[in-house]
Amino acid sequence: MTQVNSDPDKVSRSNLIAIFAVALMAFLGILVETSMNVTFPTLMKTMHVSLSTVQWITTGYLLTVSLLMITSAFLKQRFTNRQLFVAAATAFILGASICALAPSFGILLFGRIIQAGCAGIAIPLMFNVVMESVPRSRLGFYMGMAGLILMIAPASGPTFGGVMVSLADWRMIFWSTIPVEALVLLLGFRAIKQFDPVSKVHFDWLQFILLAIAFVSFTMGVNSLSTAGLLSWEFLGGVGLALVMIWGYIHLSKHSEHQLLKLEIFKNPVFTFSFLAYVSLQFCNIGINFALPNYAQIVVAASSLAGGMMLLPGSLVTALLQPWFGHLLDAHGARLPILLGSSLFTLAAVFFTVLGQHLSVLIIAILYVLFSIGRSMAFSNTLTNGLKEVALTQRADANAIYNTGQQFAGSLGTTILAALMSSVKTPGLSNAQQTARGSQLAFGLILVLSILNFGLYMIVFKHQKTDK
Repeated sequence: MTQVNSDPDKVSRSNLIAIFAVALMAFLGILVETSMNVTFPTLMKTMHVSLSTVQWITTGYLLTVSLLMITSAFLKQRFTNRQLFVAAATAFILGASICALAPSFGILLFGRIIQAGCAGIAIPLMFNVVMESVPRSRLGFYMGMAGLILMIAPASGPTFGGVMVSLADWRMIFWSTIPVEALVLLLGFRAIKQFDPVSKVHFDWLQFILLAIAFVSFTMGVNSLSTAGLLSWEFLGGVGLALVMIWGYIHLSKHSEHQLLKLEIFKNPVFTFSFLAYVSLQFCNIGINFALPNYAQIVVAASSLAGGMMLLPGSLVTALLQPWFGHLLDAHGARLPILLGSSLFTLAAVFFTVLGQHLSVLIIAILYVLFSIGRSMAFSNTLTNGLKEVALTQRADANAIYNTGQQFAGSLGTTILAALMSSVKTPGLSNAQQTARGSQLAFGLILVLSILNFGLYMIVFKHQKTDK
């Protein structure tokens, strides 16, 4: 049954419960993305895999999520919010069970791919529920709170993982989240409502396969950089195949009535350049949440608990300030919070780059607070500002593009920063020294992207008549 929000100035109690439940489910789905980052040194030893291989525990998860994001507009039209909610919970519980019992790296990776179904479904569902049930006057605040999930959960993952490892081992990461997910399912099942009618729309499998091959081949090509090199057939072949598949998708979608991702939205310059800045921030976010815990353990010889806990202060401060970030947009427009956040983000990137070979756990924790505040202030408001420029009829497709882009950018962030961290092979240096030099290159890339983002925002505000 279709339900309409009758009071444009208030969010009903049932809608608040629904938003809370789906947001918590999305949080759990994203939390386990990076919770395994602190276990990589242990997994490398016990399962006899390299850093470029073990990082697929995170990259494979994010890549799967990004592929599911492609289908989010279709899923919204074809299935009810409740059906999607149940499917997400089922994927999480099943995948977590496989991971907890995994006897080998291959089985662990398989379980992670299944568990990724939760985040792939729950994240766009969360934004769609917010967009459908929250009045425009309060959209900045609630979208900011939803955006908080995408920012705080990945940063909290290493802390959570470190605590679980210190209490037992890495398998506790999965055992501890299964009952919580079950409770979320019970909480949200009755509260989740349907606002739009569903229909049996067509799904174009060929378009999906083309995009899936493009995403996977590009990621694998980039992943080969640390071992095969820039001019290797692995890298050039992977990137080349990805470009061919994307060209094929664009050509096919132009002549199709059922586009998975409606690329005509990119004709709007505000949306386009906001999207580019948004995915750049997510690349840096997920990438540095991978790099810092591994830097701490390999270079500083910190414990997995310390490697995870050092990100906690930044996560907590950002969580407390996130409602204020959304309020800034509602009260002053997008320019103030986006440019202020970008400035803080860039300043932190400068310090990470300059001190890249001489960081301690304390220095990392302090710089991460600055990094997290700046990135979070810009990140959520970039999304809200970009979506405000899209017609209501295109919101679901715009959400699909944003969510697909940010997840794929996250997978690339992990892959590329892992490649850079392990790229230094100077004879006579210890593994810790080589990783420190590689990490400085990774931090330098984040600095370059933070500077480029200013240019993207200048273009956005140039084309935007008003940012309120």
